[in-house]
Amino acid sequence: MSVFSKILEKLGLKKDKPAAATTAAAPPKTAGATASAKPASAARPAAKPTAPQSSAPRSGVQTSAPPPAAPKAISEVDVVKQLELKAKGTGLNWKQSISDLLFLLEIDNSREARTELAKELGAPDDVMSDSARMNTWLHKTVMKKIAENGGNIPKELLD
Repeated sequence: MSVFSKILEKLGLKKDKPAAATTAAAPPKTAGATASAKPASAARPAAKPTAPQSSAPRSGVQTSAPPPAAPKAISEVDVVKQLELKAKGTGLNWKQSISDLLFLLEIDNSREARTELAKELGAPDDVMSDSARMNTWLHKTVMKKIAENGGNIPKELLD
């Protein structure tokens, strides 16, 4: 897992989880469709006794089948609020320091980890040669990438 993926995951912005659930749901349907002749006739009698026994749960089954409301993108207020709540009383300056932001999210904030993150996000060579410039570039880029991945970041943190 990449460093930036960990950042998104810690902020609740990881989009891969719903796709994995959808992919997992698709193979059982394919497996059932493979042997459709005999299981289809067996499924029909099972469905008929189930429906007369309880017509209300039948509609409940239909309602419970599509629950896509679980993962939502965090709004601007939620991202900032989440980070501010975590930083409360710590003295961490996550709005300006990439090291503090990573520490707050419980992600390795060592120089090596930040260098890896900078390479992952495509930092230019001239930025990589200067630690202070790399950290500044990295913080701005991480904020922009969080915004691109569904987190609404205030304008003052993107400039």
